[in-house]
Amino acid sequence: MSLKDHLYELRTRLGWAVLFILLGGVFGFIWFEVRLGPVPSLSQVLIDPYCALPPSVRLSPNGTCQLLQTQPFEAFMIQFKVGIAAGMVLTAPLWLYQLWAFITPGLYAKERRFATVFVFLASILFAAGGVLAFFVIPQGLSVLVSFGGDAFITALNGSAYVSFVLVMLLIFGVSFEVPLLIIMLNRVGVLRYENLSKWRRGIIFGVFVFAAFATPGTDPISMVVLAVAMAILVELAIQVSRIHDRRKERREALEDPNAGLSDDEATPMSFDTGPVAAAEPPAEPVAQTSQTPPAEPRKPSGYDDVT
Repeated sequence: MSLKDHLYELRTRLGWAVLFILLGGVFGFIWFEVRLGPVPSLSQVLIDPYCALPPSVRLSPNGTCQLLQTQPFEAFMIQFKVGIAAGMVLTAPLWLYQLWAFITPGLYAKERRFATVFVFLASILFAAGGVLAFFVIPQGLSVLVSFGGDAFITALNGSAYVSFVLVMLLIFGVSFEVPLLIIMLNRVGVLRYENLSKWRRGIIFGVFVFAAFATPGTDPISMVVLAVAMAILVELAIQVSRIHDRRKERREALEDPNAGLSDDEATPMSFDTGPVAAAEPPAEPVAQTSQTPPAEPRKPSGYDDVT
């Protein structure tokens, strides 16, 4: 395909991807208020962590758990934003396939399998991080609203609260991708287990620093849970890298006996060339007879007969 054809193909794929996201956003916009059988509405799912707070510390003017709308169209914008986010998640296989169909013609079969496994595991880890965030958010909110004692009562603004929940889901989901990134870098030979084992303490310390800055609201519960979960996953990634490197070393040892030598170690060399065959006697020169015409002298290249 020419560059022009590639651009047309990219435009078509992106158009279908945007269409799928918009259709998912319409479904999410409707699902925000409608209960789908046993599945609760999106608004109920989002407000449950806030409603888990004790009634004595949150504002309940109508005897029900509700968020505050302090600006015109704030509820509409929240419903629109949550609907688009839910639509992207629900239609992810469709719009990701469009991107995959554009990229995959330029990949080898091995690279396609590698990318497929990467996307599959990344999706599972992201979902696991989101689920963990939903369990952490109520405990984190209870700690945050406990400051101040009886001098304050919690009446959360809807936009700020929804943004807080979505940021928590995104942070936990993306953080759970770090171990997968370590494994992939080890597979391609960028990060070896020898280096990872040396950097283990520094990596764990960096994980706790990242969790302290990444979690919003300076919530100690969310920070500790995220840091511990990431530390466990990073350690699992290091152990997977150790197994991979050992298998790779054994495979290289079978293919090349000198593969395990260090850079400063000399390669053993054998100078035994084996038995040497006897040289054949030189051929005798042919005697020139009177009938054999004498050889003409060789003419220098670049000159003709006249010259």
